[in-house]
Amino acid sequence: MSTFDPASLEARLGELEEELNTPGFWDDQNRAAKVSAEHSRVSRRLDGYRRLRREFDDASELTAMDSGEMESEIAASLVPLRRELEELQEAALFDGEYDSGDAVVTLQSGTGGTDAQDWAEMMLRMYERWAANRGFAIELLEASPGEEAGLKSATFTVGGENAYGILKAERGKHRLVRLSPFDQAHRRHTAFSTVIVAPLLSDDGDLEIDEGDLKIDTYRAQGAGGQHVNKTDSAVRITHLPTGIVVQCQNERSQSANKQTAMRVLKSRLLERQEEEREALLAKERGGSADTGFGGESVRSYVLHPYQMVKDSRTGYEMGNAQAVLDGELDPFIREYLLARAAGRIV
Repeated sequence: MSTFDPASLEARLGELEEELNTPGFWDDQNRAAKVSAEHSRVSRRLDGYRRLRREFDDASELTAMDSGEMESEIAASLVPLRRELEELQEAALFDGEYDSGDAVVTLQSGTGGTDAQDWAEMMLRMYERWAANRGFAIELLEASPGEEAGLKSATFTVGGENAYGILKAERGKHRLVRLSPFDQAHRRHTAFSTVIVAPLLSDDGDLEIDEGDLKIDTYRAQGAGGQHVNKTDSAVRITHLPTGIVVQCQNERSQSANKQTAMRVLKSRLLERQEEEREALLAKERGGSADTGFGGESVRSYVLHPYQMVKDSRTGYEMGNAQAVLDGELDPFIREYLLARAAGRIV
């Protein structure tokens, strides 16, 4: 269903409202939650289209009446109009089963030692600021401190419309080039961290896991300091033996709550693995390779020395203001990726 097709949106909204009013609708809580979520999403899209239409009509009337004296006012009124149009264009790109839902993101420090662990913490800050700018809710589930500085890993959830569809653009290895603050000679170092993004499943998700495939460890969490100090000493780590996927949670108030959250993250990671395998199979059938971002090359490079430049290797999009990107200005990169993927330039 196209975001730009108000007739289809209105028809779908009517179908959903009819289902919401069906006797016994709330007896199936899982189904009711999905229908309610879709009803809210379609309503927001329809409201957005109507608002955009009104603003466009107002701007058109001003332009028709203007004799040149209101040019600056008209130009100012077009700024939010363009922004809303970009958001509608972005929303139209999400057609995956889980794209409209929330996401769980894991950052893992890679090659680069302490610099890589520091880079992982910088990336966590970057995504926290990006989420705040978008009005998304973010919750830190775990942050494992590095030996000297930074983070070995961090896992957080992002809640908001199309959060998973948007954040899929961030999957893969991210490369940082800078003068290392941990090198006494202050030489240039390269560090890598990996971003793993999965759809956040509900607590009662359909994916079944054999308990015999799990290794469950409990441990006392050690805070990373500052805003990432852990809240409990009842952390849980779960290893899925067949795949080697490891998840952990230390942010809840009890060991059982940490285990429940970790299981939810594990189901999400396993589902994402299935999605990646499906994408790889489809890409192979089309004669290409899937862009899951986990090959040898980085998906994006952040160069802070000898010049400043952030460049996405998949789309070629680049920005000279690296600090703005590190402060959360990721939307231009995400939009370019989504448009390129929709146009088939990225398999």
